[in-house]
Amino acid sequence: MKSLQRTKDGIAYEDGVLELPDGREMAWRWWGEPGGKSLLRIQGTPSSRLQRNPDESALRDSGARYLMADRPGYGSSTRKRGRGIADVADDYAELLKAHGLQGVPAMGTSGGGPHVLALAARHPEMVSAVTVVVGGAPLEPDEVRKLVGVNAKGYALAEQGWEPLHEFLAEVRERLLSDEGMHGVLADAPESDRKIMSDPVWQKMSRENLAETLKQGAEGWADESFAMHGKWDFAPADVKASVTWWHGDDDMNAPLSAARRVVAQLRKVDLRIWHEEGHFASLTHDPEIVRELLSRS
Repeated sequence: MKSLQRTKDGIAYEDGVLELPDGREMAWRWWGEPGGKSLLRIQGTPSSRLQRNPDESALRDSGARYLMADRPGYGSSTRKRGRGIADVADDYAELLKAHGLQGVPAMGTSGGGPHVLALAARHPEMVSAVTVVVGGAPLEPDEVRKLVGVNAKGYALAEQGWEPLHEFLAEVRERLLSDEGMHGVLADAPESDRKIMSDPVWQKMSRENLAETLKQGAEGWADESFAMHGKWDFAPADVKASVTWWHGDDDMNAPLSAARRVVAQLRKVDLRIWHEEGHFASLTHDPEIVRELLSRS
């Protein structure tokens, strides 16, 4: 564990590494001032523990302290070949135990959505309330055709197996780490997303986050994408905690129609839809999302 540090804009953070029962390591980070309300935050795909809102006031004003971690093969966390979603949910349970936490509010964004649901389904005692933001879900063929180009191709290649998917994501990784960056790779995203990605501050944070996320290669990204591609290895119906699911109806990364199929399986769920907003709408709505989650914990 390292001592408390601060970003250039004054946000407190603390890093550490957890050794998991099977010997793998899970790198983690606390974001926010000590004494804040503990909240487990599971970032999207691909992303790392460095992910945060470019607007520092979003965290400062929330009264929360976020615990985040690199999933297997991302950042400084050991890869787990052939891993599923449930495997990583178990890792998160170990992380919470290591920090003496139980019954905490938990949220997952995009690819983090399935993981937070799996955590709640497999370890109900560890979470008090759940939030899913623009959560990914298995797709139907007509939904795949409507995705941004890079995601549509990746989804199609996953149908053929891990190797074709990995080969493609290795190419995309090079593009993400080049001057093109996320905003270039997703140039065909909806206008609302392109506007957010055009922010120089967002671009700088995105580059730093992706450099950390993908420093081991594209294997962890391929493992995760492949695990989420088909039928999930847990049942959303097993989630006992209340769930609020936020989604934009112009999302071309995670279609709302697919999200609705998962929402229909949840016991206690409140689906909240942003109109004419896309996948990155969660950034602008972050304070509202966190306040609502904390109100249920």
